[in-house]
Amino acid sequence: MTVRLGVIELVVADMAASLAFYRRLGLDVPVDADGEPHVEAVLPGGLKLSWDTEALVRSFDPDYRRGTGHGISLAFAADSPAEVDSWYEELTAAGYDSYREPWDAFWGMRYAVVRDPDGNNVDLYAVSS
Repeated sequence: MTVRLGVIELVVADMAASLAFYRRLGLDVPVDADGEPHVEAVLPGGLKLSWDTEALVRSFDPDYRRGTGHGISLAFAADSPAEVDSWYEELTAAGYDSYREPWDAFWGMRYAVVRDPDGNNVDLYAVSS
């Protein structure tokens, strides 16, 4: 048996707010999905990113409680270091929280970290020239 990662799921408090954030990063999610309890976006390569509302999760797991801490981050690759800066500026200007302003990381990448509406860290990166 071969195991392969097929879906990354985010549990969200506000579907419309979460989808608006990820649309700004270029994910193709229809606007009419904002009121749905479950939404999926197929990423290049076939991996899916999905969003489920807390209410949906509680429908099959009544004891569900949001965890604390940040055990997972999503990382979005930019085409250039300048695009990292541009994404960061656009997202923070739109009111999303900054966790780390753009910096030149010692491992050779331009890097920044913002938080999505549910407090998940979202890394923005590009290989430095």
